Amino acid sequence: MVGGRADASAPVVHLIDGHVYVFRAYYAMPEMFAPDGTPTGATYGFANTLLKHLAVRKVEHIAVCFDWAMESFRNEVFPAYKATRGATPDDLEPQFALCDEVARALGLPVFSLERYEADDLIATLATQLVAKGCDVVVVTADKDLAQLVRDAEPGRGSVVLYDLAKDVTLDVRGVREKFGVSPDQIPDYLGLVGDAVDNLPGVPGIGPKSAAAALVAFGSIESIPADPAAWLGVPVRGAARVAAAIDAHREQALRVRELATVECQIPGVRAGLASLAWKGAPRDRVEPLFERLGWKGIAARIPRYV
Repeated sequence: MVGGRADASAPVVHLIDGHVYVFRAYYAMPEMFAPDGTPTGATYGFANTLLKHLAVRKVEHIAVCFDWAMESFRNEVFPAYKATRGATPDDLEPQFALCDEVARALGLPVFSLERYEADDLIATLATQLVAKGCDVVVVTADKDLAQLVRDAEPGRGSVVLYDLAKDVTLDVRGVREKFGVSPDQIPDYLGLVGDAVDNLPGVPGIGPKSAAAALVAFGSIESIPADPAAWLGVPVRGAARVAAAIDAHREQALRVRELATVECQIPGVRAGLASLAWKGAPRDRVEPLFERLGWKGIAARIPRYV
């Protein structure tokens, strides 16, 4: 059952947030090098992640989405976006292209597009697939994508988040339990609490519990009243202080909400179910690549070939 759906026949599509798992692999793996001296530690770890997911989840439909670059259209709106992340390590930089090459060699569809992040590509693909009745598993550890989670409805599929490293799945109920708000309120929630990972400021003095309580009571940032009398019954400490802080920083919170909202309709990005089918790894692509990288035993873990 995916996202509360009882219909086991619904197609399930796995959308992998590539950059999340490239970075995780980089910091988890020891240094490795190809025979020509190219660093490959992150690439090897990423390949292991893909192969584990393909095998354990018995994947039939899949895509891997990558950021095009370290900056996106959001930096045009807010130049400080993700500025605290610093420069990409020198030995990681060339591995992004290698990870893309590995994914393609394994027969996986890959998406990346100038000015957009992997989150936006995942959101666009998920929106299209759900409308076609597919269930979507977004493989990520990024809380921003919790805004995509939804239960299945007649004629429409579901979306869940799956954190591969923790083996944890979040459906609509899980999002509410973790954040205290509904999936569609996640951008408002981030607008109030901010996101240190993306260098997005929150409203000073507003923590997760206050933000969640305000959104449950009033729905959205715009609807949160400045008058503390309207907060009667809302379970927050210091309602007057919280109301004043949000009112004083409302415009900032709305800008952060805009930055935290994923793009669900990227022009020109289309993918039907047939184009996302995983039939297996083509030997004539994967074997020469693994040989060039100096990888030997890992090829035995490929679940199937074409």
